[in-house]
Amino acid sequence: MSMKTRWQEGNEEREMTSPLSLVISAFARVEDVRHTITPQLSTEDNALLLIDLGKGNNALGATALAQVYRQLGDKPADVRDVAQLKGFYDAIQALVAQRKLLAYHDRSDGGLLVTLAEMAFAGHCGINADIASLGDDRLAALFNEELGAVIQVRAADREAVESVLAQHGLADCVHYVGQAVSGDRFVITANGQTVFSESRTTLRVWWAETTWQMQRLRDNPECADQEHQAKSNDADPGLNVKLSFDINEDVAAPYIATGARPKVAVLREQGVNSHVEMAAAFHRAGFDAIDVHMSDLLTGRTGLEDFHALVACGGFSYGDVLGAGEGWAKSILFNDRVRDEFATFFHRPQTLALGVCNGCQMMSNLRELIPGSELWPRFVRNTSDRFEARFSLVEVTQSPSLLLQGMVGSQMPIAVSHGEGRVEVRDAAHLAALESKGLVALRYVDNFGKVTETYPANPNGSPNGITSITTESGRVTIMMPHPERVFRTVSNSWHPENWGEDGPWMRIFRNARKQLG
Repeated sequence: MSMKTRWQEGNEEREMTSPLSLVISAFARVEDVRHTITPQLSTEDNALLLIDLGKGNNALGATALAQVYRQLGDKPADVRDVAQLKGFYDAIQALVAQRKLLAYHDRSDGGLLVTLAEMAFAGHCGINADIASLGDDRLAALFNEELGAVIQVRAADREAVESVLAQHGLADCVHYVGQAVSGDRFVITANGQTVFSESRTTLRVWWAETTWQMQRLRDNPECADQEHQAKSNDADPGLNVKLSFDINEDVAAPYIATGARPKVAVLREQGVNSHVEMAAAFHRAGFDAIDVHMSDLLTGRTGLEDFHALVACGGFSYGDVLGAGEGWAKSILFNDRVRDEFATFFHRPQTLALGVCNGCQMMSNLRELIPGSELWPRFVRNTSDRFEARFSLVEVTQSPSLLLQGMVGSQMPIAVSHGEGRVEVRDAAHLAALESKGLVALRYVDNFGKVTETYPANPNGSPNGITSITTESGRVTIMMPHPERVFRTVSNSWHPENWGEDGPWMRIFRNARKQLG
């Protein structure tokens, strides 16, 4: 791959061509994602070990440190011993299999100091490190980008871990470099003297500076400023969960036991991509999930009369041309037979409907067909002026929604993935009516549990944090977040350790089964 850039400098047109580079993508099957190791540190009794495959060479050529000083340097990092590199891979795999690793991070851009800092950011903790064993050149020890990694292990397992590393030929590469601790201090010492000491919060703000400046140029600068400012709040507790129901209670179990499996139409259009996980969630809740493409309805191959529930899935129908969900909705509204079929379904008692993301946007444009949806808003471009893919915290509010019954007051994270998710109301009176009718089902909240319009806790800028609406009957609910992407605990990028197989969002699908009896 090669890249070229051109620019105007005064009256002169200049260009720069990057050297040809080889790009190799590799994929491997992960047997059990529950045992994946991340950089997130734990503050239990622990030890941090540096595995230095550079074998003390500490080359600074072409490093981030050299770049900061606008230098190239002399000697770059290199593969010093191929056999040890293979031994390193085998040793790490063995330690993962033995459940001996608490955290892992490779040493790369920025060297050891940045590696430790990024692990502290992930763990929301402090570091006490000692680099005395890494040589007298402190700068080279902290900023070289030789091959290697930092691993965190339980203090009680340190000897066993070092034994495994030695068995794979890495005995001379292992250095104890300290431990993760509670608090905000990031301290590096050597031979009893402080080499570096700073607040983790301050380090994170520095670390994010370049991203912030680029984001201000590319996106909405006000949102970029809000996100950067949030990083400086050392009181932020991070993502957390508050549940008003028992996550392990299967409210659908008595109905599944009858053997009846209601049919749910998993509706999709070209560009929709969340139908498989949606079908899996409904299937687990006791439904027969039927794949229904819009072409099936338009040609008459399939009708909605035999379905008890309908779910419109997320994605990018028609590439969001003319507005997200607009084209999909018009393919229904402008076809008299299909329009009547949807209207009949929505007016039929004992049916349920859910619209998620693109399905939410589409259904919001079917207001004239859905009883009790007259106050529904439109969903338009995010205030950030960018596509948002985040793990956001929401609160279940008091509403008629049948899918969210028994969940009121719960605060829990959920996957968000959209470019046009901001609620747009006609005026203040429209918003007030929506609120007074109690049709708001979910709101974005910050990590302190407060409803928010501040970015990025509110990823799209919706007023009053609104991200889900229901009808007056509660039979039809639309939402921008994706519960189907996190109904299994392992699908959550973060979750409390005591969660079992099912995450809290599985309750939505079980509620659906319960409501249909």
